Amino acid sequence: MARLESLDYLYPPSRDVAADAAYLTDVLGGRLAFAIEDGGTRVAMVELGAGQPAIVLNDHLGGERPILVYRTADLAATTRDLAVRGWSTEHTLEIPQGPVTTFRTPGGQRLAIYERSRPFVLDSFAGRRDF
Repeated sequence: MARLESLDYLYPPSRDVAADAAYLTDVLGGRLAFAIEDGGTRVAMVELGAGQPAIVLNDHLGGERPILVYRTADLAATTRDLAVRGWSTEHTLEIPQGPVTTFRTPGGQRLAIYERSRPFVLDSFAGRRDF
């Protein structure tokens, strides 16, 4: 059975990424890893605690619920295994770190699994402050 390795990211939609990032860093004491603006889209990663999933604020994700993003060693094998057990894919896409498959639980929770095939990308974003 394919396994989920870790919950790496909480990916919540934000109406104001800069304000939410400032709140998480200034009020809650988080560390801003990066704040990127590209093509009118804003994304900011904030780390609130060691060993905790990073919060990736974004203004392009629809809906009100965050996506919980889990890492797996083999996306294709995990996807096949989960399909046999009754899940159905919502979307497939790419994030900078690698390929992603999203799905929803029967109660509407948003989840994703990804394969970290490009781990070096986060290092290239480190310290970037576009806003």
